[in-house]
Amino acid sequence: MAHSLAAAASSFSPPAARRRLPGQVTNVISRRSSVSFNSQRMSFMSIRSRPSQLRFKICCSAKKETVDKVCNIVKTQLALPEGTAVTGESKFSELGADSLDTVEIVMGLEEEFNITVDETSAQDIATVQDAANLIEKLVLEKAA
Repeated sequence: MAHSLAAAASSFSPPAARRRLPGQVTNVISRRSSVSFNSQRMSFMSIRSRPSQLRFKICCSAKKETVDKVCNIVKTQLALPEGTAVTGESKFSELGADSLDTVEIVMGLEEEFNITVDETSAQDIATVQDAANLIEKLVLEKAA
């Protein structure tokens, strides 16, 4: 089906230029969500896409100072060489951290920020930014 759609894509005509000659296949895009194929030999076939729901992820990024502290803790816990770039987008796995290293990073964060991270939240941490966002959330909850 994908091949036939790709082959037909080259012969689409705008609605104003729909002149049919005998035996000619006419393909029409009436809107962005509807594609029609028509032929004298074939019955009318239409493919309609349904608009999908937009998915938005809303999150508040942690303060730069929190991200910087987390970066320093990660560098210390993983004993990374001086000059190794660690940013908010850095993934622990890409920095060479295994599951034990990740547990040690979380323990270091708990000690530094005087918070307690539950196991479920700790498993959701994949990047430095994830850790910093969680820390700020926990600090705010603790202060409330």
